[in-house]
Amino acid sequence: MKHRAEQAEILLQALPYIRNYYGKTVVIKYGGNAMTDEALKESVTKDIVLLRYVGMQPVVVHGGGPEITELMEKIGKKPEFVGGLRVTDAETMEIVEMVLAGKTNKSIASLVNRQGGKAVGLSGKDGSLLVARKAMPGGVDLGYVGAIVQINTEIVQILIREGYVPVIASIAVGEHGESYNVNADHVAGELAGALKAAKLVMLTDVQGVYRDFSDKSSLISELSSREAEELIRAGRVDKGMIPKIEACVTAIRGGVEKAHVIDGTIPHALLMEIFTDKGIGTMIT
Repeated sequence: MKHRAEQAEILLQALPYIRNYYGKTVVIKYGGNAMTDEALKESVTKDIVLLRYVGMQPVVVHGGGPEITELMEKIGKKPEFVGGLRVTDAETMEIVEMVLAGKTNKSIASLVNRQGGKAVGLSGKDGSLLVARKAMPGGVDLGYVGAIVQINTEIVQILIREGYVPVIASIAVGEHGESYNVNADHVAGELAGALKAAKLVMLTDVQGVYRDFSDKSSLISELSSREAEELIRAGRVDKGMIPKIEACVTAIRGGVEKAHVIDGTIPHALLMEIFTDKGIGTMIT
């Protein structure tokens, strides 16, 4: 009987959050080990379906770096990176599009559907959702690596209105119809702002943002967007975390209420972040 009472208490704790976010959009950046571990994939997609059933409007953005690298190596093409960004020549762009908009995107959508949700897989080229130009970080030409210049949310809003979960691959279209490989973290941040989402949740492979990455006791539970930028400028953020924090800051500036960086390797991390008093990871406001 005590166990049942505890279960009821957990559900009651979720009630104010369900009420507060009912009918609101939550953008989820899906990546890391949560995308490659089968048990975690099932956990994440179940969470997404639950969010939809309690009246929230989840939108999923994903990349797929490991899968792209795996296919490149299978065909004998060596991946090359500059400053953490994949050098994307025309052949590599074909591989990126094949993996992200094809295999990975449809696999995630299929998993959501199997859990009882209704998902539709898209790339940024559908409905000109994501429009990009060539990015030249530090003046270096990385090929078909893009930066978002425009987001047309109409197709996403239509799907949300009809009860679907949009699952979006981080590929954008250029002015002349060419494809661009865009960092999925940045896409999530930009899209969250464009949709005026209530939340942006970044699933990573670490607990959150640390004041000192080598000291796991220095996890920051909450910080402002200004403090987050200062951490980056001071060089106190792990290299892989920088685009995630940048995405959170972009989202907050775009009107998103809260952004979260959480450990997606924890089963049902999404539910713990959204529906509990304490939450997990780092919240940026």
